[in-house]
Amino acid sequence: MTASMAGFAFNDGMMKMAMQTLPLLPAILLRGLLMCALLAAICLATGAFRARTTRRDRRLIAQRSAAELGGTLCFLTALNNMPIASATAILQSLPLAVTLAAALFLGEPVGWRRGLALVVGFAGVLLIVRPGADSFDLYALLALAAVGFMLVRDLTTRGLSPDLPSSLVSLATAATLSVAAAVGSLFVDWPPVTAGTLGWIVAAALFLIVGYMAGVATMRVGEIGFISPFRYSILVFAGLTGIALFDEIPDALSLAGAALIVGSGLFTFWREQRVAARFRAGAQPPART
Repeated sequence: MTASMAGFAFNDGMMKMAMQTLPLLPAILLRGLLMCALLAAICLATGAFRARTTRRDRRLIAQRSAAELGGTLCFLTALNNMPIASATAILQSLPLAVTLAAALFLGEPVGWRRGLALVVGFAGVLLIVRPGADSFDLYALLALAAVGFMLVRDLTTRGLSPDLPSSLVSLATAATLSVAAAVGSLFVDWPPVTAGTLGWIVAAALFLIVGYMAGVATMRVGEIGFISPFRYSILVFAGLTGIALFDEIPDALSLAGAALIVGSGLFTFWREQRVAARFRAGAQPPART
């Protein structure tokens, strides 16, 4: 899981470097084409193309891909205009948003402890966004919008057939991003793509593949109760990437906000694990947790 988070964080850093000289949509297009080629090779090698998909799966994959497109556009725009550590920290509120959405729309019980953790976590987001303050960054709202899109993506993913290959779903997503970016790039002036810029794009695609594949492998063979907290290691890698490549030093409020998000996320996960353990032991899960 740590390798997966490193892959995602380094992908973000490479994309931000590429977007110093290349507009957003062309950067997404070039990365998407490389990812499509790599994922298609993986699908061929693993026989994923032979998997049968239902009409429901195809509809959910389309919805998931659309949500991924919206999240990618919002997050990369925010990433290109604000510190990478701050944008990544806001994105880590996604598990809290999933818990809240599950309570509101799926009827899953959330007691006062997890409810308080959600409040604390979203307070951490406000410390980073700082609405109304002189240091308020409008692009932070795009990072929040990305959380909304990714929430839809994750909730949609839960409805996919469990035997559907992850590589096939990832390929469909990469293809959707590539097609959308190709259409949008028709209306964007392309500067000359230098070898350096192309190198950042290639590195971003490779790191993103590492992130996807390591994450899938970990979730299939690891115990979720042990590996899930390691998701927050992405903040360490994002912070190091920001310092090394962009001289971005997070301020005290941003660090405090990130700490609140991580702490509340870990507490929420711990409570969910305790409830699940009681249920597996045969006890009735409490109505308020």
